[in-house]
Amino acid sequence: MSAKRLFIFTIIFSLTFGTVFLAGPAFAQDLTPEQRSALQNEYDQTMKEISTLQGTIDGLKQQQKSIKGDISLLTAQINQAEAVLKQKNILIQQLTVQINAKTQKINTLVSKIDQGKISLAELIRKTREIDTYSLSEAVLSNKNISDFFGDLDSFNSIQKSLQELFFAIRTAKAETEKEKKALDDQKNQQEDAKYVIETKKKEVAKNQTEKKQLLAINTTQENAYNLILADKQQKAERIRAALFNLRDTEGISFGIALNYANVASQKTGVRPALILAILSQESDLGKNIGSCFVKDLQSGDGVGKNTGTVFQKVMKSPRDTEAFTRITNILGLAWATTPVSCPLGQTYTSSRGYGGGMGPSQFIPSTWELFKARIAKAIGVNEPNPWQAQDAIMATAIYMSDLGASGGTYTAERNAACRYYSGRACDNKKPANSSYGTSVLQKAEVIQGNIDFLKSV
Repeated sequence: MSAKRLFIFTIIFSLTFGTVFLAGPAFAQDLTPEQRSALQNEYDQTMKEISTLQGTIDGLKQQQKSIKGDISLLTAQINQAEAVLKQKNILIQQLTVQINAKTQKINTLVSKIDQGKISLAELIRKTREIDTYSLSEAVLSNKNISDFFGDLDSFNSIQKSLQELFFAIRTAKAETEKEKKALDDQKNQQEDAKYVIETKKKEVAKNQTEKKQLLAINTTQENAYNLILADKQQKAERIRAALFNLRDTEGISFGIALNYANVASQKTGVRPALILAILSQESDLGKNIGSCFVKDLQSGDGVGKNTGTVFQKVMKSPRDTEAFTRITNILGLAWATTPVSCPLGQTYTSSRGYGGGMGPSQFIPSTWELFKARIAKAIGVNEPNPWQAQDAIMATAIYMSDLGASGGTYTAERNAACRYYSGRACDNKKPANSSYGTSVLQKAEVIQGNIDFLKSV
C-alpha cells in the first residue's frame, strides 16, 4: 500500500470511525432543567409531608381507643399512604428519564464498538497485505526504493493505529459495562417503586373500608364500637395461636414464630415477614417433595421417610455426609433416622442434583457448619440445632442478610429469596428459580398484613 493510499485510508478512518469514538454524544432529555427542578422540589416536599404524617400517626397510636381516635388514625394513615403513592410516582418519572438516557448512551457505545470492530478488521487486513510482502520480493520487483520504504512507513502507521484502536474499543467496552450496571440499578429502583405503589393502594383501600365502617357507627353506640374492638382482639388471638408449619420438625404458634423472627430481624436487618415467608415456602416444598433418610454414608443414597422409596445420592458424599454425621453426633441424634430433604428425582443426574437440606431452614450440612458459629452467637447457645425452630429462624435470617435481603426493597428481597433457593438472582435460566422468589414475596405480603394487624390492636 503506497503512502498516498495510506493517507486516503487514514482520512476515511477519521471521518467514519475516529469521530464516533472521540466526539461526545448529545443525549436527548425528556425534561428541561426547569422541569427537573420543579419535579425534585415536589418530591422533596412530599417527603416532608410523609414525615409529618408519620409523627401524627405515632401520636394518635398513643391515645386511648375511641371511635373518633380510630377515625383520625385511619385518616392520617390514608393520607400518608397517598403521599407515598405521590412520592413514588414522582420517583418513577425521574427514573424513566434516567433510564431513557442510559439506554441511549449504551446504544451509542455499542455502535462505537461495532464500528471499531469493522475498522479493526480493515486495519488487520491492511497489515497482512504489507506483512506478507518479503524483502526478496522488493529486490526482485520493479518497485523503486522510495516505494518500498513508503510501504514500510505505511506498516508502522497502521501498527500505531491498531494500538490506538485496541485502546479505544477496550475503553468503550468498559464504559458500556459501567452504564449497563447503572441501568440495571435504576430499573431495580423503578420496580421497587412500582411494588410500593401496589402495596400502598391495597393499604389505602383497606383503611378506607375500615374508616367507612367506623363512620357508620353513631358515637352514642359505644356497645357497637366495643364489639368491633372485641372482634379485633379475638382475631388477633387467632392469628397468634395459628400453627406455623415448619419443615421436618414440629410446628409452633405464629406468635412464637414471630417473636423468634423479631429477634432475628434485630440481629440481621431482615424484616420478620420475609424470614417467616422463606420458612413457609420451604415447608410447602417439603409437603410436595417429601423427606428422606440417608442410609449409606459412602454413596449418600437414601430412602423416602414415609414411602421407603430408594433415592440415589440423597446427600453428596463425602462433603455433606461427613458433616451430617458430625452434626447429628454432637446433638445426640441418629443420622440414619434424622430427616433431610429428598432430591427432585429417584435417579441421580448432574442436572437433578442432591437433597440433604436439614430442618426448617434447609441448610445442607456443609453450609450449616460454615454458619453455625454465627448462629450460636446470635441466639446464645453452644451448639445450634438445625431442627430447632429458633435456631432455624436465626439461620435463615443470617443467610438472607448475607444475600442482600436487609436492603429491604422488593428487588433486594426477591433476589435474595431466589439466591437462597438456587444460588443465583431471579432469572429465566434453567432450572427455573424466579417463581420461588415471587412466591416468597407473596407469602411475605400476607404475613406482613397479619403482623401489621397485631400491631394495630
